Amino acid sequence: MAKMKGATVINTERCKGCGLCVVACPFQVLALSDKSVNRKGYNFAVTVKEDTCTGCTSCAVVCPDGCITVYRKKEE
Repeated sequence: MAKMKGATVINTERCKGCGLCVVACPFQVLALSDKSVNRKGYNFAVTVKEDTCTGCTSCAVVCPDGCITVYRKKEE
């Protein structure tokens, strides 16, 4: 049985660090960067648990700036 895996791509320069994606993710895949900021001075979202992403797109749906793209692929 194939299961779906996801890959989350974040445009870190557009991210304002609102954290909505972090809250929306049911698998705690995302977190706000605590060590670095983008050119605008925001702590941007980063992927911290890539292997647990299922590609549900919850993070992308809630992002007010459209910074997140989620790719889905079948894993055998």
